[in-house]
Amino acid sequence: MAMTAKVIAVIAPLAEQHWGMFTTAQAASVGVERMQLSRLASAGAIERMAKGIYRMAGAPSDSRDDLRVAWLALGGLDRTADGVSAAVAMEETAAELHEIGDLYTGGFRFAVPERRRTRLPETLTKVRKLTREQVTFIDGMPVTSVEQTIADLVAKNTDLSLVGDVVADAVHAGKVVSLTRLDRYLESLATRNGVRTGQQLRESLYEIAGV
Repeated sequence: MAMTAKVIAVIAPLAEQHWGMFTTAQAASVGVERMQLSRLASAGAIERMAKGIYRMAGAPSDSRDDLRVAWLALGGLDRTADGVSAAVAMEETAAELHEIGDLYTGGFRFAVPERRRTRLPETLTKVRKLTREQVTFIDGMPVTSVEQTIADLVAKNTDLSLVGDVVADAVHAGKVVSLTRLDRYLESLATRNGVRTGQQLRESLYEIAGV
C-alpha cells in the first residue's frame, strides 16, 4: 500500500497537467515502469484509456475524453523544432473546439509534422508543419486558430454556406483576431473560388455569413 501511494504521488503531477491523463512514456521519465502501472490499474488506482495512456481514478470525465486520448496517442506531448505540438486539432475538429459553425465532424482531425500511425478509430491525420502563429489552445488542447480553421475548411472544399456559418459564429463571438492573417491564409485559395485575392475571398465569406 505504501509503495502504491508512493508511485501515485510521483505520477499525479504528470496527470494534473493534462486532464488527469498521462502516458507510459511520461511515467517512465519519472522512473515508473509499465508493470507498476499495470498493478495500479488492477488495483483501480488508475484507468487504462488506450494503449500507453492512463487516467487517474476519480479524474473528471467529459465528452472530450476520446479527443484527448487521440491527441496523446499521436504524440501530442512532443514538440517540433518550432515549439509546436506534434498533433494539432484542425478542420472540423478545430471548429467544434472553437464552438463555431455546425459541421459534422465524423471523427477527429489532426495536423502532424510527419506521418504517424494510430489504431484509434475515426482519427485522421494530415502532414503539415504549422507555425506558432497558426496555433492556439483551448482547455489545454492545441488547435488551429480561428483564422487558420476558416482557411482550412475552404481548402478542403467545404460548402461555402457552411463555412459562412463558421464565419458568422466566429465574428459574432469576437473570435476573429486578425483580418490580415485571414486574408493571407485565404490568398492561395482565391482564384479557385472565383476571386483574385484573399481579401476578396474573405469579403465573399463575410457576405455569405451576413456579417
